[in-house]
Amino acid sequence: MSGLPELARRLAGAERVTVLTGAGVSAASGIPTFRGAGGLWKDFRPEELATPEAFARDPETVWEWYAWRRELVARAQPNPAHEVLADWSRRFRRFTLVTQNVDGLHERAGTAGVIRFHGSIWELGCWSSCPSSPRRWPDARVPFPEMPPRCPHCGGLARPGVVWFGEAIDPEVLERSLTSLDCDVCLVVGTSSVVYPAAGLSAEARRRGAFTAEINPETTEASEGVDVSVAGRAEVALLEIDRLLPPREPRPGSVPRESIG
Repeated sequence: MSGLPELARRLAGAERVTVLTGAGVSAASGIPTFRGAGGLWKDFRPEELATPEAFARDPETVWEWYAWRRELVARAQPNPAHEVLADWSRRFRRFTLVTQNVDGLHERAGTAGVIRFHGSIWELGCWSSCPSSPRRWPDARVPFPEMPPRCPHCGGLARPGVVWFGEAIDPEVLERSLTSLDCDVCLVVGTSSVVYPAAGLSAEARRRGAFTAEINPETTEASEGVDVSVAGRAEVALLEIDRLLPPREPRPGSVPRESIG
């Protein structure tokens, strides 16, 4: 794939690396992408369901979709793309992964430094924002004992702990994401780069002096604005880049794997 050697060379000399990931990273785990062939669910597009207006109008249907997604993700396993990025989170001195994905597969792969830009499908919130409940709380039950699930504090409707279309990114999450753009290399993987503000992060990293690259099967709106654009699937391209990198040097004080035991 064109551009991989240059990207690998830049990564080999980098200390500060930020990776921005989208749905294409989880595709090989069997998770449908929003805009791919599997993006349709019961004649609904995700953009029709992932909104506050849709939930207010028909919370049962919205929750049916999210419950289906939770069951799908619960059966899925991290794929080689997740595993390479998890390894890189330990390889580079300063590594940040900003993900638009809400599936939690990066964390299950062992990635450190994950920022959940759009929240987590494994968290809930109170639809009424009752004063007794935290803003978000973890809930990994599959399936739910009742549908739609309820807020344990007020008994009202619970909502998925994700950022819907039309909602603002959590200010703290946005600030941490912007801070991560002061990096040597910014790599965008598996995203169509059409949803803002996430789609503008790589351009901001380049403005700050980072080498920017994109990995995606198709050309995106960001393709012309990065230094290197690689046409390919995330799990294939990341494995190839990883093979091109020199062996990882042990951190000071670490014990080489072969000497353990």
